[in-house]
Amino acid sequence: MIHRKSPKAKRSALLILLLGLALNGLGCVSEDAGTVSSGGDSTIAPQLTGATAGSTLSSDGLNPHANLKYAEYPANCLACHPSAGREMLESNHYRWAGAAPDMVNAPHQLQGKLTNAVNSYCINILGNWPMCGACHVGRGASPDVAANDPTNVDCLVCHNPDYGQRRTRLPNGSMGVADPTDSLVRAIQRPSRASCLACHAKAGGGDAVKRGDLSLAVANNTDRNFDVHMNGAGANLNCQACHVFEAHKTIGKGSDLRATDDLARGSEVSCLTCHADKASREGHDTQKINDHVARVACQTCHVPIYAKVATETHRDWRRHADGSVANSSAKPGHPYTEKLANLIPDYRFWNRKSDNALLGDDASRTYNASIETWSTSRPMGNVSDGKLYPFKYKTAVQPKTVADDRLIALNTYEYLKATGDVGASTQQGLQAMGYSAAEPYEWVTTDTYQLLNHGVAPASGALSCKECHGSTTRMDLKGELGYQLKQAANTLCVQCHGRKESKPFEVIHAKHVKDKKYDCSRCHTFSRPERRLNS
Repeated sequence: MIHRKSPKAKRSALLILLLGLALNGLGCVSEDAGTVSSGGDSTIAPQLTGATAGSTLSSDGLNPHANLKYAEYPANCLACHPSAGREMLESNHYRWAGAAPDMVNAPHQLQGKLTNAVNSYCINILGNWPMCGACHVGRGASPDVAANDPTNVDCLVCHNPDYGQRRTRLPNGSMGVADPTDSLVRAIQRPSRASCLACHAKAGGGDAVKRGDLSLAVANNTDRNFDVHMNGAGANLNCQACHVFEAHKTIGKGSDLRATDDLARGSEVSCLTCHADKASREGHDTQKINDHVARVACQTCHVPIYAKVATETHRDWRRHADGSVANSSAKPGHPYTEKLANLIPDYRFWNRKSDNALLGDDASRTYNASIETWSTSRPMGNVSDGKLYPFKYKTAVQPKTVADDRLIALNTYEYLKATGDVGASTQQGLQAMGYSAAEPYEWVTTDTYQLLNHGVAPASGALSCKECHGSTTRMDLKGELGYQLKQAANTLCVQCHGRKESKPFEVIHAKHVKDKKYDCSRCHTFSRPERRLNS
């Protein structure tokens, strides 16, 4: 039997629909509940899976942004989401600086790329807001100029991938698209991988240049061997699955990044959040692997290769990309770089503290005389302090004052967009730092270590024991990583034995550790108390 609505019920339904459409035109429908809100303050929750567009519809099937006008942006966003604007103003994505408790260098000082961060890529932002600011989540003004202005927050850069891909610096200095249409403010979605990668994959001047484990290919990847977490044919996780946002602040940062976004939650994204069972001494099927979990990070075994898309390994500001000298007869352009693919990481023990350079630092403080490099980022830790992690290692040739060893923030805008003259760029950088343009300087090699977290291989692609213990091709355990004996073997062994037949390392190690339960300190300069051996 067919039940028909009464005329009164029809009129009531029509009134409700018209009211919903009217409020919908104002963009005031809660994304959380899919219900009409009277100027409410709902925010968009993170989408955990999928590299493509999230839904633009509320739970009742209506688009809450269907009648918005681009000409009224961003006021129409802030009208319904005022707290989202305020939250963004307090986030590191907007401020580009913040508290840096993970730094051993000036930990009580606010640090970040907007102000004092120095690296081996574009060195420092001084004099280069028009270029560097192109990836800022604002609408053109620097966050120190518009620190408290939510109308400078560019919501669309994260919430509309088409806008994010097309966004550029406009002639009036603002950030936006050249030919905006109303569809940009109507097709709103949760951030996707593509949204994040539009900036994060292109840091340093191009695709995959800076991080070494992120590239634009991750957005639509379907190969588990390329990245087991971020692939459309498998887990298909979005960035927010690990970098969980609360009030527009997130967790997770590389070892070379300074500011911690959410101090309450800290900076670590832990694999154990999803793989909690792997932390125990019974978490893996092989006991030898379980013996490593307290001192070897998951990434060390599960990111055996990085730069699956070629990444920058060296930069030299004295020459342009084509190798020509960057002098007064040059044209603006990118500096000379070297890029390599499919690289074995560098390995270092890291206690999750870093010594990262700041503008005005005495660079001699971290000078490494053995390889003649001036460090811009160095992970802290050793065989007794921290876990073994994989890192990208990168060098650059950049200018430094002779008299007091200060790395110079050369004017990268002058170099990249104006004249291409590295001499003029360096002189302008000196003046911006308070020196005379005639201050003597020299060219030095800097280096940096950058933590590798992405590009995780499937379990079948993880490192085998022999790749670390069978040779020094991947890592020199008994050399720079600190596993050498505390004395020469012929001196150390006879303290407990007479002369013994020489046997392979595996046999000797198993005899002392597995059978006799001797702690590492018997033969080495470190201990492993977590293994509860006999000291």
